[in-house]
Amino acid sequence: MTDSIGNGGREYDPDAEHNFPDERLNSVLDEVLDDPEITTYLEAQNVNAVARKGYNDHGAKHIEIVRNRALCLYDLLKAGGVECNGAADQGLEEADEAVIIALAATLHDIGHVVHRDEHVYYSIPLAADLLDRLIPQLGFYDTQSAVRLKAEVLHAILCHHTEEDPLTTEAGIIRVADALDMERGRSRIPYEKGGRGINTLSSQAIENVSLRAGEEKPVLVEIEMVNAAGVYQVDNLLKAKLADSGLEDHVRIVAVNTRSEDQLVERIEL
Repeated sequence: MTDSIGNGGREYDPDAEHNFPDERLNSVLDEVLDDPEITTYLEAQNVNAVARKGYNDHGAKHIEIVRNRALCLYDLLKAGGVECNGAADQGLEEADEAVIIALAATLHDIGHVVHRDEHVYYSIPLAADLLDRLIPQLGFYDTQSAVRLKAEVLHAILCHHTEEDPLTTEAGIIRVADALDMERGRSRIPYEKGGRGINTLSSQAIENVSLRAGEEKPVLVEIEMVNAAGVYQVDNLLKAKLADSGLEDHVRIVAVNTRSEDQLVERIEL
């Protein structure tokens, strides 16, 4: 997986010392990466998703990628003049926008430990319990601001599901970032076990996803496909997540088939 991130965008490397200028975001990342309960959830949530249901990865690697891309989207959107309203509507600070995004990205899929089906609705109570413990540990929030921060994180978690429309920019970012984890590495486990469903095969067809500042819109997402099966990831899954996300006017998506011998689909733009 490779990201090209321009105009101030960030990519977080969990193996490197992070040096974001955001003190609050750094504190959140320190906490979630070292918290044994959270790290166990991220491992356990793959059991139902992958081992039992044969879906693509929904574990720790998926969470890392979604969190990275969500923060990249946030930076590019902010640089392009797009305002976030989640933290602002709650009277929180601008620094809390990235905190909401990082926490929601980390916890959005933990409901898989209960069941893959309707997992988003199981994620809410599980995440709420974790946030009740985690937010006070950060040291930045009194009771009132902690409740408001928790509310925005839970809203963003809920709205990564296409049945629920995001009411904030932060939630829209989580929804779109979730769909941007589509490269072939995500389907490695089910593919190696013989899985040949459309989710697995279409993910195998995606070579690379990159995010950078766009010219017509603040964010340009470029997707390289190696065969036409990748159309399912782009035109079905990503298109559905982008629709009604609140980011439709700010994100341009271009998918190109890079294999000259397979030109059934050459280019898709959203």
